[in-house]
Amino acid sequence: MTFAQFVGNSSSGLIGVLNTVVVPIIFTLAFAAFIWGIVNYFFLHGGDETKREEGKEFILWGIIGIVVLFSVWGFVNLMLSTLGIAPST
Repeated sequence: MTFAQFVGNSSSGLIGVLNTVVVPIIFTLAFAAFIWGIVNYFFLHGGDETKREEGKEFILWGIIGIVVLFSVWGFVNLMLSTLGIAPST
């Protein structure tokens, strides 16, 4: 196996594994933080202002995390396709 085969041009290479396994797990964690903030803010601690603020922070950081992840993921895929090493779909 050559380095080019390992890095790209197949869904089993390093880029393919990162793109199909690692990135979705990170997105799931960011989305879970967002959902946890919503649950804390609206459902679990409706009367406790300190807990509601904590829920608001989870919502904010979840949204920021998702936006940053989408931006970086899009930029990386753009660079990979520009360089011609994007994994096949």
